[in-house]
Amino acid sequence: MPFFPPLRVRGGKNALRRVMRKRRRALAAGLAVTAAALAVSSPQAAERPRPAEAMATAPAPRERGPARPAPVATAELVSAPVRIADAETVRLLRPGDRVDVIASVNSPSGAAGEARVVATNARVKGVPAPRQAASDTGALVILAVPRETARALAGAGTTSRLAVTLC
Repeated sequence: MPFFPPLRVRGGKNALRRVMRKRRRALAAGLAVTAAALAVSSPQAAERPRPAEAMATAPAPRERGPARPAPVATAELVSAPVRIADAETVRLLRPGDRVDVIASVNSPSGAAGEARVVATNARVKGVPAPRQAASDTGALVILAVPRETARALAGAGTTSRLAVTLC
């Protein structure tokens, strides 16, 4: 039998280590991308205030429909309990929804008066469970609004019937 030199495989010792290192890097990159996507799409991300420079250089919204108001910074938001006249409308609301609150002043003759918008783009913070006793006083909803808007809502709730529209 003829003489054959020994067969030497290059990198045989560290091949498994290299493969595992590449897998770990790929897994780490995938987890980082997933975490970034979850952080951006979370409901809390919409509440975080944006830096002033980012808001100033933000691109104009695409022309798809009516323009939405800019989100309000969360540092100045307060919780405002509001009684909405139509309890069935409140059942449609979920925490995180955006609503406009409209006040309608009733005249002494029973006819509806002029309606005005009290709050725009208010975030629904919670919808308490309805009480057992059925009443026509409406239903409660908790909104996250600026302090001045909360004052206006409290005043309008004592003199007017309030309604909401989904944004």
